[in-house]
Amino acid sequence: MSQQVLVTGGGGYIGSHCVVELIEAGYHPVVVDNFSNAVQGECNVPESLRRIETFLDTKIEFHKLDLLDRPGLEKLFEQHSFYAVMHFAGLKAVGESVEQPLRYYRVNLTGTINLLEVMQAYRVHNLVFSSSATVYGDPQHLPIDEQHPAGGCTNPYGKTKFFIEEMIRDQCKAEKDWNAVLLRYFNPIGAHISGQIGEDPQGIPNNLLPYVAQVAVGRRKLLNVFGNDYDTVDGTGVRDYIHVVDLAKGHIAALRKLKDNCGCKVYNLGTGTGYSVLQMVNAMEKVSGKEIPYKIAPRRNGDIASCYADPRLAETELGWKASFGLERMCEDLWRWQSQNPTGFSNRTEQ
Repeated sequence: MSQQVLVTGGGGYIGSHCVVELIEAGYHPVVVDNFSNAVQGECNVPESLRRIETFLDTKIEFHKLDLLDRPGLEKLFEQHSFYAVMHFAGLKAVGESVEQPLRYYRVNLTGTINLLEVMQAYRVHNLVFSSSATVYGDPQHLPIDEQHPAGGCTNPYGKTKFFIEEMIRDQCKAEKDWNAVLLRYFNPIGAHISGQIGEDPQGIPNNLLPYVAQVAVGRRKLLNVFGNDYDTVDGTGVRDYIHVVDLAKGHIAALRKLKDNCGCKVYNLGTGTGYSVLQMVNAMEKVSGKEIPYKIAPRRNGDIASCYADPRLAETELGWKASFGLERMCEDLWRWQSQNPTGFSNRTEQ
């Protein structure tokens, strides 16, 4: 029997790509999602999972479940024997978290506490957590390694990631048979090579690349570039972009690390290379063959000039390294966007 891995939020962008890698690595994913970031397809299954079932010719076990539903979570653990949990579920928009902090704390923190307590009750002590480079706040040095101070977060979303890391860390200290890998993502972009699954933001995209792709495909008129007076190569913000499939492979490496009874470990998942907003626009213009009009807008509060990873620890200890370059990230993103101009559903523009 292949090992069962519970994937929370497995219908979303990163979760669904990890489901693909889990299946291909021989694991048996059991997915829960409440559709807050996933598009519902036929038979009340996320459209992303329905498509994965088709292109991998497999069946995926799915349960519609919110982590705030404690009895539902207990029932799920009663019916399964999980080897590990991959925890992606949560609200994730930085701007929205500033406007609705209590909602972010309730969903992200209470949901995770429920999950950890139910894991404890059913003796499931292996966890891979989807964290974020936002826990580092304003970088004090670049590149950012795992020794960089964390917790100086500039928004409630980042704080929820940091608080969850602390909860997991404390639990691993208190219970020596717990093992957890906290993965701090930089900026995931791209899509599966099939063009069947990818990032499908609901409403106006919060992240640069989905917005650029929607301009290229004609869904949006132009891109706002927030600030061109930063101390960077061309004045626009620099970020570390990582292919979502590389990111997903990092989760499989983390799952293998749990077998070593590793305690609580933290790894950056990034490429170590920063690209500016305008470099990303040029790269997307090149692969799409479309002009991407943009205008310079004022800087946004909380934005920083540059942020990129030192990913060497993950290479040393997990045997993982990002393998896809910028062109491949943009090619795969464009394939997804051009084949699915309105994302997973054929909805009209909001």
